[in-house]
Amino acid sequence: MPPKPTTSPERPPALTLVVGAEELLVSRAVVAVVAAVRAVEADADVRAVEVAGLEPGDLATLLSPSLFGDRRVIVLQGVEDADQAVADALLSYLADPLPEVAVVAVHSGGAKGRKLLDRLGPRAGDRVDCQGPRTARARRDFLAMEVRRAGGRIDTEAADLLLQAVGNDLRALATAGAQLVADTGGQVDAAAIARYYRGRPETTGFAVADRAMAGDAAGALELFRWGQSVNVAPVLFTSGLAGALRSVVQVAPYLRDRPADLARRLGWPTWRADKALRQARSWHPEGIATAVLAVAAADAEVKGGAADPAYAVERMLLAVVAAQTQR
Repeated sequence: MPPKPTTSPERPPALTLVVGAEELLVSRAVVAVVAAVRAVEADADVRAVEVAGLEPGDLATLLSPSLFGDRRVIVLQGVEDADQAVADALLSYLADPLPEVAVVAVHSGGAKGRKLLDRLGPRAGDRVDCQGPRTARARRDFLAMEVRRAGGRIDTEAADLLLQAVGNDLRALATAGAQLVADTGGQVDAAAIARYYRGRPETTGFAVADRAMAGDAAGALELFRWGQSVNVAPVLFTSGLAGALRSVVQVAPYLRDRPADLARRLGWPTWRADKALRQARSWHPEGIATAVLAVAAADAEVKGGAADPAYAVERMLLAVVAAQTQR
């Protein structure tokens, strides 16, 4: 087994593995490596490339010695898409890496490219998990940590209210937490959330889809109408439901699987597999077929086939809720 690259103030890791699909955490992990390298050499070059379509010769050029030995950071995005030739070239390079080059290999964390990820592991000087929080409690902890990073404090009630108001997107949560700290002087409480967000819940196509898939007509319509008041495009609601139904169809043959097993089977994050399984277990094939037809009709209508796209979406939501109990 090749020895692990050493890490010192003069030599950041030759390879850092960044594993996961949470965009904010991936971005921070890459920024941390760049900062470490530029702490040694302020004008170090940074290059980010998509591995899909990369040729071994392209990789060799990126990792070749420079004339003056300048430090570089090479960010390989989507390592799971590497073909065998590129994978072999990368592993060959890492057997004797250049001291002035720091490679950051970003892998989505799914089943695709797992063999390469396992082979890269022993060669990595550092590995950063970027899967993101998967439970409500973990998201609350993440939010509390972000508020502390900004110099403030948030209690549990306020954290829950902010999660309801902003949603589960980590970048949006981090931004909201930092802004609230700046606006309140540091103590973020329920009164501050009510003042700044007025208790409005997250309104996205996915949130409305979740309500409809659970058979909650009133909740789905309420969220949709609020979304209309802030100009969320109707097509986002049809696409959100289409995606939810597609996931249910994909997991239907595997209802006895555990979420972790299904996630490995489909190359999904575990939270997505868990959510899809919970939704699929409350649906029957006849209902799914009815819902798919309703969503397809509404999608055509909001893309130009209807005089009133909002009415088309509302009719779709009611049809999907009704289909949820169809046998």
